[in-house]
Amino acid sequence: MTYTPYHIDGEDRDSPWLITCDHAANTVPPDLGGTLGLPDADMARHIAYDPGAAGVSLALGRALGAPVLLSNFSRLVIDPNRGEDDPTLLMKLYDGSVIPANRDADAAEKERRLNAYYRPYHDAYARLAGRRKDTVIVAVHSFTRQLRARPSRPWHIGILHSYDRRLSDPLIALLEAEPDLTVGRNEPYSGHLPGDAIDRHALHHGRNNTLIELRNDLIDSQAAQAHWGERLAPLLQQALTQVPE
Repeated sequence: MTYTPYHIDGEDRDSPWLITCDHAANTVPPDLGGTLGLPDADMARHIAYDPGAAGVSLALGRALGAPVLLSNFSRLVIDPNRGEDDPTLLMKLYDGSVIPANRDADAAEKERRLNAYYRPYHDAYARLAGRRKDTVIVAVHSFTRQLRARPSRPWHIGILHSYDRRLSDPLIALLEAEPDLTVGRNEPYSGHLPGDAIDRHALHHGRNNTLIELRNDLIDSQAAQAHWGERLAPLLQQALTQVPE
């Protein structure tokens, strides 16, 4: 089977929604030898991808009748949710783990990976986002309950946003009304990273957008991922009706 750096599920779905999953897979492409020199246990961790996020994205896409764009390379190969000039684009150390295959990666290797994986993913992203004038981008990520040597994170879900809060504000209000959820605004990460995927494909084009972070222990099975996709879809639809014209 020919390797491709991304997958699109439901490309023919006609919906204003576009669901993206920047860290969908822990795949190491064949031309890197299929390994970064890390043990399997590390490649199964959040440092390599966002566990559970792909399944939630697919379920959410089905529920909203939306296309879903999923990366097919580990964030440790090169991170599609970083700007091309971001110093964390190609990580050599992440949450206590050294990445052997990245130790000696120079500017030429970074450029090769940009051309082979990162730029094709963003080309597909731009094409899908540009199909309609009313595109609404929902980026799905997951986070670990605790990073090494740091406090436990209490949130079940975080909604991240930059200066464009049109969709995120009503979505947060709806989620906070749910009795079983602890909701973080721009938690556990900042909602604005210059050059990231939302900045590039939503903010620079005035597109409605939000970024959803789910704690990965809550989406560790197919059933849980389907549940969250189906739970979030009507909340997103309701939030969109509250976005100012």
